[in-house]
Amino acid sequence: MKARGFFTIGAAVLVAMACAAPFAQAQTIKISHQWRAETDARDRATRVFVNAVKKRSPELNFRIYPSRSLIQDPVGQFDAMQSGALEMAVYPLVYAVGKVPEFSITILPGLIRSLDQAVALKGSKYHQNLQEIAEKNGARIVTWWWTPGGFATKDRPIADPKSVQGLKMRAADPYFEQVLQQAGASVQAMPSSEIYTALQTGILDGLLTSSESFVSMRIFEQTKHATVGGKNEIFLLIQPLVMAKAAWDKLTPEQKKAFEEAAAESETFFNGVQKEASEVMIREFKKAGATVRELSDAEYAAWVKLAKETAWERFKQNIPNGGKLIADVESAIAGLPKTQ
Repeated sequence: MKARGFFTIGAAVLVAMACAAPFAQAQTIKISHQWRAETDARDRATRVFVNAVKKRSPELNFRIYPSRSLIQDPVGQFDAMQSGALEMAVYPLVYAVGKVPEFSITILPGLIRSLDQAVALKGSKYHQNLQEIAEKNGARIVTWWWTPGGFATKDRPIADPKSVQGLKMRAADPYFEQVLQQAGASVQAMPSSEIYTALQTGILDGLLTSSESFVSMRIFEQTKHATVGGKNEIFLLIQPLVMAKAAWDKLTPEQKKAFEEAAAESETFFNGVQKEASEVMIREFKKAGATVRELSDAEYAAWVKLAKETAWERFKQNIPNGGKLIADVESAIAGLPKTQ
């Protein structure tokens, strides 16, 4: 009986040790996202990341689930990571603003002007703030992937804020929605995977989304006008690889180093193809017969002015240290080379 008791206790200890141990060779790290495999750069960059990790830590196994094949609701991927049901996702941080309202700092219109600025902010106080916020909420930002984008509409091109008056629009974030509402539009909240059908059925007249989504979701088939590209990018969005903090903490120091080095490789690839993605987007819109234009300096200034009066002020009022978060971004941008 004593021997059996010793065996039972010993077995329990072994089980506990196994649960607390780092990722074993047989354990698979699941990566979920909503975009098309081998087509969208977010999927392609995920594969670059996985291959780069495997070169350094071959004991780790990964499985990528594109096109909502694992989790149907793109927004719900954050819940799955928090609960431990999912290890990683390619996740626009603004999707989680219902739980983490501070993440709206990643899309405030007029805060970051260009893709070059956004990419150069890696390692800045802004980046550090985002990581701290994510980790407090059970997640770890692994990559620094940014996507430019813009407007697409069915009936008329977008110029200054007055041009959205009366339109049913999607903006991806409640603070950006407030800007559109102040300009006279009504808003509909939805993940990018639902935009095509919403345009097709008349739920939407227009939208803001990324260059990648315009192409991979074939938004150009349902719209006739695009305001995209150029030096005045009113829509910039971070869509990084995110990892459950609990899963990150299970990695060994060597595995974490492999992740960080692989992240840098994926960023070189991803951020490098975003300008190409914008060119492809413009080409696809024109091929479909749509008009394509850029925001002029005056139009961009009008959007930024409206954003500061509405979204920025609301963010400062609603978010603890919201003013400091904005100030940290502005300070980081001011410290960049003038070419950024």
